[in-house]
Amino acid sequence: MKKKFDLLLVLLFSSVLLLGQFGCSKKQDDLQTVTVYVSEDQVFSEPILKDFEKETGIKVRAVYDTEEAKSTGAMNRLIAEKENPQADVYWANEPIRAEVLKQKGISASYLSLAAKDIPSVFKDPEGYWTGFSARARVLVVNNSVKNKPQSILAYSDPCWKGKAVIANPLFGTTTSQVAALFTIWGDERARAFMNEMKKNGVILSTNNGESADFIAAGEQDFSLVDSDDVINRIRQGKAVTMIYPDQRKEDPGCFIVPNAAILIKGAPHPKTARRLIDYLLSKETERKLAFADCAQIPLHPAVKIPPELKPLSAIKIMPVNYADVAKKLVEIQPFLKAWMGF
Repeated sequence: MKKKFDLLLVLLFSSVLLLGQFGCSKKQDDLQTVTVYVSEDQVFSEPILKDFEKETGIKVRAVYDTEEAKSTGAMNRLIAEKENPQADVYWANEPIRAEVLKQKGISASYLSLAAKDIPSVFKDPEGYWTGFSARARVLVVNNSVKNKPQSILAYSDPCWKGKAVIANPLFGTTTSQVAALFTIWGDERARAFMNEMKKNGVILSTNNGESADFIAAGEQDFSLVDSDDVINRIRQGKAVTMIYPDQRKEDPGCFIVPNAAILIKGAPHPKTARRLIDYLLSKETERKLAFADCAQIPLHPAVKIPPELKPLSAIKIMPVNYADVAKKLVEIQPFLKAWMGF
């Protein structure tokens, strides 16, 4: 009887040890995991996240936005999960929705040392989002045009009547830029500009890529798009030129759209989340995104870039407050819908 009892104790003790090892393994696995929601195109963001995995040993669980729900899909999911966060980090492809998440109490403050050299205009002062690797809003102009436009005001100039294209201002970076103009010009002037553009016969496209294709095909003369749209077509041998608009002293400057790294409030894996954010904000990540097909502009100074890009220091930047742009974007939705005829 004693032998049976002793055997039972041994089996019970062994079971406890196995359970303990399994529990430690599960806990260790949990510590080596990070979940990130991503609005940046998967073709550009996935290689960065794979490199992070290789260099750190931390497993990345990435949830990518679809093209149809770009930016809004991930943001709406984060809002729905506010009381039970599933994501640790949000990689936003622009800072406007980062501001919305801050206002809704979904993001958490994190002042990464990796971002110390990034200009303050591209960071939330309280650390609720930090910008990196930006696109510029530029003019793409067909090479056949002799006197190329140098300002977005060309949209309202009668000499360009029916010759300009713009992407639907209800979506994407076009919406953000229109909201930015409202913040720097004031509502009256910005509304007048939009109405003059419409009277001048502007052609509407569904997105920036389609706008760039219209110009490359010579169907219209110019359009306002993202810098990567132009560089991609230049690399394809298309007959287009990229112009950074409004660069004179009296001009408003070029609107810059950085990515944004955001720590989620109540993140399940806060330590690995901070490590991923540090990695995204690094000079090396910016170098990789500069030389990728997305051709993004580093926000860190002195990061090597391809010849098609200008460094940030060589561009006159539109002086905007992204928090103000986010608020204005919501305010002008009824005007933009009416402008579109809805």
